[in-house]
Amino acid sequence: MSPHPRHLPADERRTATVEAVVELAAKQNPSEITTTAIAKHMGVTQGALFKHFPSKDAILQAVMEWVAERLLARLDRAAEAAASPLAGLEAMFMAHVAFVVEHPGVPRMLFGELQRAEPTVTKQMAQTLLRRYGERLHHLIEAGKARGELDETLDTEAAATLFIGTIQGLVMQSLLAGDVERIHRDAPRVFAIYRRGIGAKT
Repeated sequence: MSPHPRHLPADERRTATVEAVVELAAKQNPSEITTTAIAKHMGVTQGALFKHFPSKDAILQAVMEWVAERLLARLDRAAEAAASPLAGLEAMFMAHVAFVVEHPGVPRMLFGELQRAEPTVTKQMAQTLLRRYGERLHHLIEAGKARGELDETLDTEAAATLFIGTIQGLVMQSLLAGDVERIHRDAPRVFAIYRRGIGAKT
């Protein structure tokens, strides 16, 4: 059980609830997380939980907002601190990897939402996150082509898709292996191959 204080301001309680769900998702099937389990993990009653969220769906929506805000902010900081577009892509790649290692429940939840056949608000939010992520990659890739760092004939959309897909593949393999730290070890070598594929031809 996480040491969440019983008496918190409303905003802090909502954030603590979201963090509890992310922690639980790292240990069990996200679709099987109940409000009872969330409340127990936090050391509060279900009644206390529902004072801040009207339903489980509302909690899941808050989780998706939390993920999008924090992941995109981390990616932006990484790219902005880089010396060039290509360095920015590598910094984003490694920042995403670090985020997954810190919050292994997040990709489990995202994979689960995107596999649902029916349209849901949380699935739409996950799709929006991927779209916004892609926009950032498009900007960097185009900047890299203009600067001569990347192959000028590079298919920008395909390169962005491969970037995200490569991270998803690393995450999936680490989850299957039950070793989330594996992604840290594999990421630099994998990105080196990606970089050679998109780099300017000499």
